[in-house]
Amino acid sequence: MPPVTVADSVRALEAAYPPALAQDWDAVGLAVGDPAEGVRRVLIAVDPLPEVIEEAVTVGTDLLVTHHPLLLRGVHGVAATGPKGTAVHRLIRHGVALFTAHTNADAARPGVSDALAEALGVTVEGPLAPQDDGTVGIGRVGSLAAPESLAEFSRRVADALPATAWGVRTGGDPQRSVRRVAVSGGAGDSMLHLARAAGVDVYVTADLRHHPATDHLAEAGAPALVDVAHWASEHPWCAQAAAVLAAAAPDLEITVSTVRTDAWSLGSPSPEPTCAGAVIS
Repeated sequence: MPPVTVADSVRALEAAYPPALAQDWDAVGLAVGDPAEGVRRVLIAVDPLPEVIEEAVTVGTDLLVTHHPLLLRGVHGVAATGPKGTAVHRLIRHGVALFTAHTNADAARPGVSDALAEALGVTVEGPLAPQDDGTVGIGRVGSLAAPESLAEFSRRVADALPATAWGVRTGGDPQRSVRRVAVSGGAGDSMLHLARAAGVDVYVTADLRHHPATDHLAEAGAPALVDVAHWASEHPWCAQAAAVLAAAAPDLEITVSTVRTDAWSLGSPSPEPTCAGAVIS
Protein backbone atom coordinates (compact mmCIF):
# COMPACT_ATOMS: atom_id res chain seq x y z
CA MET A 1 0.00 0.00 0.00
CA PRO A 2 1.46 3.42 -0.93
CA PRO A 3 2.12 5.75 2.01
CA VAL A 4 -0.51 8.21 0.74
CA THR A 5 -4.21 7.31 0.67
CA VAL A 6 -7.27 8.94 -0.85
CA ALA A 7 -8.21 10.04 2.68
CA ASP A 8 -4.80 11.70 3.14
CA SER A 9 -5.21 13.58 -0.12
CA VAL A 10 -8.73 14.67 0.80
CA ARG A 11 -7.51 15.98 4.18
CA ALA A 12 -4.82 18.09 2.51
CA LEU A 13 -7.23 19.51 -0.06
CA GLU A 14 -9.98 20.22 2.47
CA ALA A 15 -7.48 21.99 4.74
CA ALA A 16 -6.75 24.35 1.84
CA TYR A 17 -10.35 24.53 0.62
CA PRO A 18 -12.59 24.05 3.70
CA PRO A 19 -15.95 22.47 2.80
CA ALA A 20 -17.65 24.93 5.18
CA LEU A 21 -16.89 27.71 2.67
CA ALA A 22 -18.98 26.02 -0.04
CA GLN A 23 -22.39 27.40 -0.97
CA ASP A 24 -25.40 25.49 0.36
CA TRP A 25 -26.38 24.31 -3.14
CA ASP A 26 -22.93 22.98 -3.97
CA ALA A 27 -21.62 19.40 -3.99
CA VAL A 28 -17.99 19.24 -2.92
CA GLY A 29 -15.66 16.60 -1.51
CA LEU A 30 -15.10 12.97 -2.41
CA ALA A 31 -17.71 11.95 -4.99
CA VAL A 32 -16.26 8.59 -6.11
CA GLY A 33 -13.70 6.32 -4.48
CA ASP A 34 -12.61 4.48 -1.34
CA PRO A 35 -10.82 6.68 1.23
CA ALA A 36 -8.59 3.74 2.19
CA GLU A 37 -7.20 3.20 -1.31
CA GLY A 38 -3.64 4.27 -2.06
CA VAL A 39 -2.70 7.16 -4.30
CA ARG A 40 0.40 7.40 -6.48
CA ARG A 41 -0.81 9.46 -9.43
CA VAL A 42 -3.08 12.50 -9.34
CA LEU A 43 -4.63 14.39 -12.26
CA ILE A 44 -6.05 17.88 -11.70
CA ALA A 45 -8.56 19.49 -14.08
CA VAL A 46 -11.41 21.99 -14.18
CA ASP A 47 -14.13 19.64 -15.45
CA PRO A 48 -14.79 15.89 -14.97
CA LEU A 49 -15.81 15.53 -18.61
CA PRO A 50 -15.40 12.29 -20.59
CA GLU A 51 -12.15 13.39 -22.24
CA VAL A 52 -10.62 14.24 -18.86
CA ILE A 53 -11.75 10.93 -17.38
CA GLU A 54 -10.24 9.19 -20.41
CA GLU A 55 -6.96 11.00 -19.76
CA ALA A 56 -7.09 9.92 -16.10
CA VAL A 57 -7.66 6.29 -17.09
CA THR A 58 -4.97 6.34 -19.78
CA VAL A 59 -2.21 7.62 -17.48
CA GLY A 60 -3.17 5.35 -14.59
CA THR A 61 -4.52 8.04 -12.28
CA ASP A 62 -5.59 7.03 -8.79
CA LEU A 63 -7.20 10.36 -7.89
CA LEU A 64 -8.85 12.90 -10.18
CA VAL A 65 -9.26 16.35 -8.60
CA THR A 66 -11.64 18.75 -10.37
CA HIS A 67 -13.07 22.18 -9.71
CA HIS A 68 -16.52 21.48 -11.12
CA PRO A 69 -18.63 18.69 -9.60
CA LEU A 70 -19.72 15.67 -11.60
CA LEU A 71 -22.96 15.27 -9.62
CA LEU A 72 -24.06 18.80 -8.78
CA ARG A 73 -27.80 18.26 -8.95
CA GLY A 74 -29.75 15.49 -7.28
CA VAL A 75 -29.69 12.14 -9.07
CA HIS A 76 -31.82 9.04 -8.55
CA GLY A 77 -29.46 6.53 -10.15
CA VAL A 78 -26.11 6.17 -11.87
CA ALA A 79 -26.89 3.57 -14.51
CA ALA A 80 -24.47 3.73 -17.43
CA THR A 81 -27.24 4.92 -19.73
CA GLY A 82 -26.34 8.62 -19.56
CA PRO A 83 -23.22 10.78 -19.32
CA LYS A 84 -23.14 11.03 -15.52
CA GLY A 85 -23.71 7.34 -14.86
CA THR A 86 -21.22 6.37 -17.55
CA ALA A 87 -18.62 8.60 -15.92
CA VAL A 88 -19.21 7.07 -12.48
CA HIS A 89 -18.94 3.54 -13.86
CA ARG A 90 -15.75 4.32 -15.77
CA LEU A 91 -14.12 5.89 -12.72
CA ILE A 92 -14.99 2.96 -10.46
CA ARG A 93 -14.08 0.33 -13.04
CA HIS A 94 -10.59 1.79 -13.39
CA GLY A 95 -10.03 2.59 -9.71
CA VAL A 96 -10.06 6.38 -10.10
CA ALA A 97 -11.31 8.38 -7.12
CA LEU A 98 -12.92 11.77 -7.81
CA PHE A 99 -12.64 14.77 -5.49
CA THR A 100 -14.19 18.19 -6.11
CA ALA A 101 -13.42 21.62 -4.64
CA HIS A 102 -15.87 24.10 -6.16
CA THR A 103 -17.29 27.16 -4.38
CA ASN A 104 -15.13 26.35 -1.37
CA ALA A 105 -12.10 26.77 -3.64
CA ASP A 106 -13.67 29.98 -4.99
CA ALA A 107 -13.95 31.46 -1.50
CA ALA A 108 -10.74 30.12 0.10
CA ARG A 109 -7.64 32.27 0.27
CA PRO A 110 -5.67 31.44 -1.71
CA GLY A 111 -8.29 30.12 -4.07
CA VAL A 112 -9.50 30.24 -7.65
CA SER A 113 -9.48 34.02 -8.04
CA ASP A 114 -6.08 34.34 -6.39
CA ALA A 115 -4.70 31.98 -9.02
CA LEU A 116 -6.36 34.03 -11.76
CA ALA A 117 -5.00 37.30 -10.32
CA GLU A 118 -1.50 35.84 -10.06
CA ALA A 119 -1.63 34.69 -13.69
CA LEU A 120 -2.54 38.25 -14.73
CA GLY A 121 0.14 39.93 -12.62
CA VAL A 122 -2.38 41.45 -10.20
CA THR A 123 -1.31 41.90 -6.57
CA VAL A 124 -4.32 40.94 -4.45
CA GLU A 125 -5.57 43.24 -1.70
CA GLY A 126 -8.73 41.40 -0.65
CA PRO A 127 -11.95 39.67 -1.74
CA LEU A 128 -14.47 41.27 -4.06
CA ALA A 129 -17.40 39.71 -2.15
CA PRO A 130 -16.18 39.13 1.43
CA GLN A 131 -17.77 36.52 3.66
CA ASP A 132 -17.32 35.45 7.28
CA ASP A 133 -14.47 37.54 8.75
CA GLY A 134 -13.77 39.36 5.48
CA THR A 135 -10.52 37.56 4.66
CA VAL A 136 -12.23 35.05 2.38
CA GLY A 137 -14.90 35.34 -0.24
CA ILE A 138 -15.60 35.22 -3.96
CA GLY A 139 -13.49 37.29 -6.36
CA ARG A 140 -10.44 39.46 -5.69
CA VAL A 141 -9.49 43.13 -5.91
CA GLY A 142 -5.91 44.25 -6.52
CA SER A 143 -3.51 46.30 -8.58
CA LEU A 144 -1.03 46.04 -11.42
CA ALA A 145 2.57 47.08 -10.83
CA ALA A 146 2.11 49.98 -13.26
CA PRO A 147 -0.74 51.48 -15.26
CA GLU A 148 -1.37 50.34 -18.82
CA SER A 149 -4.05 50.90 -21.44
CA LEU A 150 -7.13 48.71 -21.56
CA ALA A 151 -5.95 47.43 -24.95
CA GLU A 152 -2.62 46.41 -23.42
CA PHE A 153 -4.35 44.82 -20.45
CA SER A 154 -6.68 42.86 -22.71
CA ARG A 155 -3.62 41.49 -24.52
CA ARG A 156 -2.09 40.64 -21.14
CA VAL A 157 -5.15 38.56 -20.25
CA ALA A 158 -5.16 36.76 -23.61
CA ASP A 159 -1.45 35.94 -23.27
CA ALA A 160 -1.74 34.75 -19.66
CA LEU A 161 -4.66 32.33 -19.96
CA PRO A 162 -4.94 29.12 -21.98
CA ALA A 163 -6.18 29.64 -25.52
CA THR A 164 -9.85 29.13 -26.34
CA ALA A 165 -11.81 29.24 -29.58
CA TRP A 166 -13.27 32.70 -28.99
CA GLY A 167 -10.44 34.19 -26.96
CA VAL A 168 -10.99 37.36 -24.91
CA ARG A 169 -13.69 40.02 -25.29
CA THR A 170 -13.22 43.51 -23.90
CA GLY A 171 -15.73 46.32 -23.32
CA GLY A 172 -14.63 49.91 -22.80
CA ASP A 173 -12.35 52.58 -24.25
CA PRO A 174 -9.19 50.81 -25.52
CA GLN A 175 -7.07 53.77 -24.36
CA ARG A 176 -8.51 53.85 -20.86
CA SER A 177 -5.83 53.66 -18.18
CA VAL A 178 -5.94 50.48 -16.08
CA ARG A 179 -4.26 50.02 -12.69
CA ARG A 180 -6.80 48.67 -10.20
CA VAL A 181 -8.35 45.35 -11.18
CA ALA A 182 -11.16 43.09 -9.95
CA VAL A 183 -11.21 39.42 -10.98
CA SER A 184 -13.60 36.55 -10.44
CA GLY A 185 -12.99 33.10 -11.86
CA GLY A 186 -16.10 31.56 -13.41
CA ALA A 187 -19.42 33.27 -14.13
CA GLY A 188 -19.25 36.70 -12.51
CA ASP A 189 -21.88 39.06 -13.86
CA SER A 190 -23.82 38.80 -10.60
CA MET A 191 -21.00 40.85 -9.05
CA LEU A 192 -20.86 43.70 -11.55
CA HIS A 193 -22.24 46.01 -8.86
CA LEU A 194 -19.45 45.01 -6.51
CA ALA A 195 -16.83 45.79 -9.15
CA ARG A 196 -18.38 49.26 -9.53
CA ALA A 197 -18.44 49.77 -5.77
CA ALA A 198 -14.78 48.69 -5.50
CA GLY A 199 -13.74 51.58 -7.73
CA VAL A 200 -11.59 49.42 -10.01
CA ASP A 201 -10.63 50.29 -13.57
CA VAL A 202 -11.46 46.89 -15.06
CA TYR A 203 -13.28 43.71 -14.08
CA VAL A 204 -12.14 40.34 -15.44
CA THR A 205 -14.56 37.42 -15.30
CA ALA A 206 -16.37 34.89 -17.49
CA ASP A 207 -19.80 34.25 -19.00
CA LEU A 208 -20.86 37.90 -19.19
CA ARG A 209 -24.35 38.27 -20.67
CA HIS A 210 -25.38 40.99 -23.11
CA HIS A 211 -27.88 42.96 -21.03
CA PRO A 212 -25.99 43.05 -17.71
CA ALA A 213 -22.80 43.98 -19.57
CA THR A 214 -24.34 46.76 -21.66
CA ASP A 215 -26.25 48.17 -18.69
CA HIS A 216 -23.04 48.16 -16.65
CA LEU A 217 -20.96 49.90 -19.32
CA ALA A 218 -23.63 52.58 -19.76
CA GLU A 219 -23.10 53.79 -16.18
CA ALA A 220 -20.75 56.75 -15.78
CA GLY A 221 -17.39 55.71 -14.37
CA ALA A 222 -18.13 51.99 -14.52
CA PRO A 223 -15.12 49.66 -14.79
CA ALA A 224 -14.22 48.31 -18.21
CA LEU A 225 -14.99 44.62 -18.74
CA VAL A 226 -12.83 41.72 -19.88
CA ASP A 227 -14.81 38.55 -20.58
CA VAL A 228 -12.93 35.25 -20.87
CA ALA A 229 -13.99 31.64 -21.24
CA HIS A 230 -15.24 30.04 -18.01
CA TRP A 231 -12.76 27.16 -18.26
CA ALA A 232 -9.83 29.45 -19.00
CA SER A 233 -10.59 31.68 -16.01
CA GLU A 234 -10.43 28.71 -13.62
CA HIS A 235 -7.61 26.69 -15.16
CA PRO A 236 -4.85 28.55 -13.22
CA TRP A 237 -6.35 27.06 -10.03
CA CYS A 238 -5.24 23.59 -11.14
CA ALA A 239 -1.57 24.46 -10.56
CA GLN A 240 -2.49 25.91 -7.16
CA ALA A 241 -4.25 22.68 -6.14
CA ALA A 242 -1.28 20.69 -7.43
CA ALA A 243 1.02 22.71 -5.15
CA VAL A 244 -1.26 22.00 -2.18
CA LEU A 245 -0.99 18.25 -2.73
CA ALA A 246 2.73 18.36 -3.52
CA ALA A 247 3.42 20.15 -0.24
CA ALA A 248 1.43 17.54 1.71
CA ALA A 249 2.79 14.50 -0.12
CA PRO A 250 5.99 15.18 -2.11
CA ASP A 251 6.11 11.61 -3.47
CA LEU A 252 2.87 11.95 -5.41
CA GLU A 253 3.07 12.15 -9.20
CA ILE A 254 0.81 15.11 -9.96
CA THR A 255 -0.24 16.25 -13.44
CA VAL A 256 -2.33 19.25 -14.46
CA SER A 257 -4.58 18.37 -17.37
CA THR A 258 -4.18 20.50 -20.49
CA VAL A 259 -7.31 19.07 -22.11
CA ARG A 260 -9.42 22.05 -23.15
CA THR A 261 -12.92 21.55 -21.74
CA ASP A 262 -14.30 24.91 -22.82
CA ALA A 263 -17.72 24.31 -24.35
CA TRP A 264 -16.92 26.20 -27.56
CA SER A 265 -14.81 24.51 -30.24
CA LEU A 266 -14.82 27.04 -33.07
CA GLY A 267 -14.56 30.81 -33.34
CA SER A 268 -15.26 32.56 -36.64
CA PRO A 269 -14.29 36.26 -36.75
CA SER A 270 -16.93 38.59 -38.13
CA PRO A 271 -16.03 40.53 -41.29
CA GLU A 272 -15.09 44.17 -40.85
CA PRO A 273 -18.18 46.41 -41.17
CA THR A 274 -18.32 48.30 -44.46
CA CYS A 275 -20.96 50.85 -43.44
CA ALA A 276 -22.60 52.28 -40.34
CA GLY A 277 -25.94 50.65 -41.01
CA ALA A 278 -28.23 49.14 -43.57
CA VAL A 279 -31.43 50.35 -45.16
CA ILE A 280 -34.27 47.83 -45.24
CA SER A 281 -37.00 48.48 -47.78
